Amino acid sequence: MELQVTPFQDSYRDAVVDLWYQVGLVSAHNDPSIDIEHKVRYQPELFFVGLAGGRVVATVMAGHEGHRGLLSYLAVVPECQGLGMGRHMLEHAERALSELGCMKVNLQVRDSNLGVVGFY
Repeated sequence: MELQVTPFQDSYRDAVVDLWYQVGLVSAHNDPSIDIEHKVRYQPELFFVGLAGGRVVATVMAGHEGHRGLLSYLAVVPECQGLGMGRHMLEHAERALSELGCMKVNLQVRDSNLGVVGFY
């Protein structure tokens, strides 16, 4: 399945939020709609969506504050996990950060999401 990475568009919003719920990235202390609103106001060019067959199947948010980068909301729909899409999204975000002069990237994983540690 071919993955096309594109910048986030508002038309993807519902599918993105649904994906985040599917993979357990939403918690009581972060409202995904508010997180999206913040991101589209600050560095929206670093919010990427992966499409396969026109369907949202992956996401990643990146940020750069001038010294180091940050990655969050890396997600792949369960039925597409293990196909290299997560790696593709991660590498796309890393390239975008590198083009901004970012040489170091931080990643935080919630202790409730330990299943992804092996991926990273």
